[in-house]
Amino acid sequence: MKKVLVTGGNGQLASCIKDIDKTAEAYEFIYVDLPELDITDNAQVRGFFNANELSYCVNCAAYTAVDNAESEQQLATSVNVLGAKNLAEACKAYGAVMFQISTDFVFDGRQGQVYAENDPTNPLGVYGLTKLQGEQAVADTLKAHFILRTSWLYSEHGHNFVKTMLRLGAERDTLNVVGDQIGTPTYAGDLAHLILQLISQESDGYGTYHYSNEGVASWYDFAKAIFDLAKLDCNVLPILTEAYPTPAKRPAFSVMDKSKIKDKYRVQIPYWRESLGRVIQKLI
Repeated sequence: MKKVLVTGGNGQLASCIKDIDKTAEAYEFIYVDLPELDITDNAQVRGFFNANELSYCVNCAAYTAVDNAESEQQLATSVNVLGAKNLAEACKAYGAVMFQISTDFVFDGRQGQVYAENDPTNPLGVYGLTKLQGEQAVADTLKAHFILRTSWLYSEHGHNFVKTMLRLGAERDTLNVVGDQIGTPTYAGDLAHLILQLISQESDGYGTYHYSNEGVASWYDFAKAIFDLAKLDCNVLPILTEAYPTPAKRPAFSVMDKSKIKDKYRVQIPYWRESLGRVIQKLI
């Protein structure tokens, strides 16, 4: 039985993979997180690969605190760049295929139209920069890789925007939410299905792909939909980004074109509000 390593094993994407991994019966999934495996420690990574005869590595481990990254650049770089590079080098040495999860934050949001995989990158902050450098480290090290850029990830697991809104919506009558940042909410469970599909097909169509749910929304639209679907009586007011200053700048428009992955793998991608509705039902 082929083995699949999933790093960041306690995070929301890894948890979503764990929820459905029994559907990939030909594979054994190994979930690791700190302190069991520190991906920034090259010797530890090599030792783990040497001991486990891995065929795949899905790197869900990441430093994702967008604002904190501005003051913790060394830590973000260590996890998002060095960690990814260590895993890629081990995959190359031991013949494993690597999945690197990346982000729409590699773009600056100034293009004004959907982003394709080969559009110019220009991260606005440390988080996006380190994720881009992680992509480059993987691509430069290992041919057998899939880089999957996603956006606005949420699920029934871990900490995310949906859970925060449900909590605040139950506590408050009114909330101000940014209305001029446009992207696509993505259910981590849908991304997990894609990853298992590519593994089960043993695809060798390596490269960079975009995957988010279908459709377009602002954070205001996202919050409004959460309250509507959860039947919470909370008034949401749209505000401009400048009215809610944060340490890190965010792209104003980061909707990604998914044509490449849809055409190559005939992937059926759910509309963001449909997936959100399923998650809200699980949470309430």
